[in-house]
Amino acid sequence: MTPEEKAGQLAGFWVMPAEPGAQVAPMEDDFDEDVPSLDEVLPRGLGQLTRVFGTLPVPAAEGAARLRELQARVAAGNRFGIAAIAHEECLNGFMTWGATVFPSPPAWGATFDPELVAEMASAIGASMRAAGVHQGLAPVLDVVRDARWGRTEECIGEDPYLVGVLGTAYVSALERSGIVTTLKHFAGYSASRAGRNMAPTPIGPREFTDVVLEPFVMALRDGGARAVMHSYTDVDGMPAAADERLLTGLLREELGFTGVVVADYFGISFLQSRHRVAGSRAEAAVLALQAGVDIELPTVRCYGAPLIDRVRQGEVPEELLDRAAGRVLALKAELGLLDPLPADDDRAPLDLDPPEHRALARRLAEESVVLLANDGVLPLRSGSGVALTGPLADDPFGMLGCYTFPSHVGREHPDLRLGVDVPTLADALAAELPGVRVAATDDVFVADDADIEKAVAAARDAEVCVLALGDRAGLFGRGTSGEGCDTETLALPGRQAELASAVLDTGTPTVIVMLSGRPYALESVADRAAAVVQAFFPGEEGGRAVAAILAGRAEPSGRMPISVPRRASGPPVTYLRSLMDGGHDWSVVDPVPLYPFGYGLTWTSFDYEDLRTEERAATDGTVTVSAVVRNTGDRAGTEVVQLYLSDPVASVVRPARWLAGFARIRLEPGEAARVTFEVHADRTSFTGADLRRIVEPGVIEVAVGGSSADLPLRGSFTLDGPVREPGPDRVLTVPVKVTPL
Repeated sequence: MTPEEKAGQLAGFWVMPAEPGAQVAPMEDDFDEDVPSLDEVLPRGLGQLTRVFGTLPVPAAEGAARLRELQARVAAGNRFGIAAIAHEECLNGFMTWGATVFPSPPAWGATFDPELVAEMASAIGASMRAAGVHQGLAPVLDVVRDARWGRTEECIGEDPYLVGVLGTAYVSALERSGIVTTLKHFAGYSASRAGRNMAPTPIGPREFTDVVLEPFVMALRDGGARAVMHSYTDVDGMPAAADERLLTGLLREELGFTGVVVADYFGISFLQSRHRVAGSRAEAAVLALQAGVDIELPTVRCYGAPLIDRVRQGEVPEELLDRAAGRVLALKAELGLLDPLPADDDRAPLDLDPPEHRALARRLAEESVVLLANDGVLPLRSGSGVALTGPLADDPFGMLGCYTFPSHVGREHPDLRLGVDVPTLADALAAELPGVRVAATDDVFVADDADIEKAVAAARDAEVCVLALGDRAGLFGRGTSGEGCDTETLALPGRQAELASAVLDTGTPTVIVMLSGRPYALESVADRAAAVVQAFFPGEEGGRAVAAILAGRAEPSGRMPISVPRRASGPPVTYLRSLMDGGHDWSVVDPVPLYPFGYGLTWTSFDYEDLRTEERAATDGTVTVSAVVRNTGDRAGTEVVQLYLSDPVASVVRPARWLAGFARIRLEPGEAARVTFEVHADRTSFTGADLRRIVEPGVIEVAVGGSSADLPLRGSFTLDGPVREPGPDRVLTVPVKVTPL
């Protein structure tokens, strides 16, 4: 291959860029004028085709035909006949018009159910493969550090182990379906200063390694991900796209990654325009290629003529081109893209929202709903006397996150139908409980006094009021949640708190339903509400799932993957903090959450008893920890049994506790089961004083219970032996066994 042909394999092409004003990614100002045409690109070859389905509304059959046509042009346009990798977004499902919209990642986190997440990923992968897509830009493995960040709705949760286990389940299943997964955003994006999108990340190497990096380690080693996307952020002044220590030293040499690194959209260009570490597109290309970015997305800007000129002039070693092109071609070989394209025979009709996918979306949505408070008003007994009101009461977008097609693209086409059936909460609750009166308000910001007056009137005339609050997802300020929709405080959007207070002032028992992408401060309303229900953008079947739980036909079994703050303007709330970083007597600022990580109620109650813990193990050994969980109520229910560890004396400051394992178990009234965790000493490892990962001897405290703040069983074990450095085969997970009694 010539240098031009090698560089051709390192670039994507956005065949159908967004219409003017319909921004679907951070872009450069000169995007339209500064991009060569497809015909100009094709003789060099092409690495990737960008979002043929996911940029404009395209019916499935038309999109598949268009992709086949483009692939034929790509293969015919270069002398080797090599087709392109077609990638699409797939965080909440295959992000195209008419495809199933699954619940958002915080909803996955709320399920604590990796098997169900894997089922979802398999379904997504099947749809993408049927449409001719090769690579999905998911999952997001960023650990939530500050929920003010707009992209919190794309994250699984605030605990690296939960994120890692569920993210790995997604990765493994999507890869088994034949789709290349893309881990993002590598690394540190979600820890940006003040929760601002694309802001610098002010964290040290220990937090980076022990919190930020862990989910990526799990998904790479146990999930088998074949692609990684770099982050937009800079960590301590080093932009990820130009960080050779990150993308080559850590990712490849230390973690053993052999796949491709792709740029986040325009991330290489941003080295020049935003980070200012490059003076030209050519310099940006050189920095990124040397760091280890193999593919420029979404379209060719820096890895085209600017890079080729530097190689031709001898200023850039051609070996760097060879390295990246070799990785891209190896992946294409795995995908069969070095072989002749198959004949374009008649294809079976594409159904991207089949009944089995809707049923799966429903199951996931139901498992994800979290009951935060209930004074006995739930489940609702009948629709008679129930009023439903609020800005999310009758809004299908209350179910849909930013990276769903209707929110991401469809909102820019106001006459376009959603593409899939998305029952609102009003639709679903009326079907569950005939007789419900709906008095929905329209504006998520509750801009008009009339909205408050309407809601108050509905509540005053009702026996029970259901008040639907929360977010409407969008991009870059076009929503209250989503990419570029960061917030200064975690106060409810607009005047929603004022509306809620006015409704509660009526004295009518009120059930607050949160349909949102992030947790909001609820102290001002939760203590007066009869019940509080949280659903994180639960997808196309979310309305039916929430309604089924309100009506008692389904049980609430979700647990909070992200802590709920008490006060809107307080510090970021996460359970994963050190003793001095928690509440203490020497500061009047209290970061204790209103509802902690792992918390959630059910229709029944559970007791914990008979903790058994082996007393000692070597620093390379395993300890068995078990406890009995019993359903003490009169209804069947699901408990999420959680194991936490603590290191009371360590050589560096450690979190007060961290999640080490969990298990979802369903028990009938009076039924009990013993839950057994096999804890390897590696699950106590951390980054030591000299920045090496170590396992230290000493006492490790054990706690088992129903949330990070409700741990009735306490014990300990001792690790004996020398300080040990676990190797690349470090044990990352804790196997769990459930034995009915």
